[in-house]
Amino acid sequence: MAASRTLLIVYHSMTGGTRQMAEVALHAAAQEKDVQARLLRAQDAQPGDVLSADGYIFATPENLAAISGRMKDFFDRCYYPALDRINGRPYLTLICAGSDGSNAARQIERIATGWRLRAVAQPLIVCTHAQTPEAILAPKQIGEEDLQSCRSLAASLATGLALGIF
Repeated sequence: MAASRTLLIVYHSMTGGTRQMAEVALHAAAQEKDVQARLLRAQDAQPGDVLSADGYIFATPENLAAISGRMKDFFDRCYYPALDRINGRPYLTLICAGSDGSNAARQIERIATGWRLRAVAQPLIVCTHAQTPEAILAPKQIGEEDLQSCRSLAASLATGLALGIF
């Protein structure tokens, strides 16, 4: 029997959209019996959490064409303790964007390159089309089709971890 693997999902959310994406990813990954899925807010995740995980999902809103400050802080705090200790581990990116999200995706890709991680899928960018101050700050409700994409990606990563593919 294969040893249990750990999938760490780190997220930040101000209006609920990214939280919904991360929570459905957690639920989907937890269906894999040989994977322990963990969900942590970016401000709560520590270097030890990163080091003890076998794979990662990073979920962030797009804020001013970048990842959220809390996610950036998470990456900054964990960079040196994790450097050269997590090489080659798989990751996925989930982004809740108001308009585009591609720059936030590129930012995580660059950070993951520095951490020497391996992307296992293209970033999933869910666009809410929030463009006014009111719409940007309003609570978000992610559609079922987009949530299903989050589920599918997380389930695939969890299965790959359980089978030793990643």
